[in-house]
Amino acid sequence: MIAHVILFRPKPELTAAERKGILDALSSAASVIPGIQRLRIGRRLRHGVPGYEQAMREDYEYLLMIEVEDMEALKAYLRHPSHLALGRHFSESAAAALAYDYEIVDGGEATGLVDSR
Repeated sequence: MIAHVILFRPKPELTAAERKGILDALSSAASVIPGIQRLRIGRRLRHGVPGYEQAMREDYEYLLMIEVEDMEALKAYLRHPSHLALGRHFSESAAAALAYDYEIVDGGEATGLVDSR
């Protein structure tokens, strides 16, 4: 399984309606792009544990995690017209964003991720 992970901080001047539009666009894209196994969106929580939150250099308000089966599904997702449109939407509304792709496994299979470099 591959997780496409995005950390996102919207521009502060975005209205609530514009923020909702971003979330609606994500939901819509997930329903039309083949290969998406799971899409999850989260908003950052703050708990006040001393030293933990303060150690984060940047604040990303939202997490988007899209899971696809394999590399071919990831490439198809990244090339899909709905994803390209969504990427433009994100670029226009982001104060900051990070996007990374990870191979993910269940905890008991983690030793298979060790690189033999």
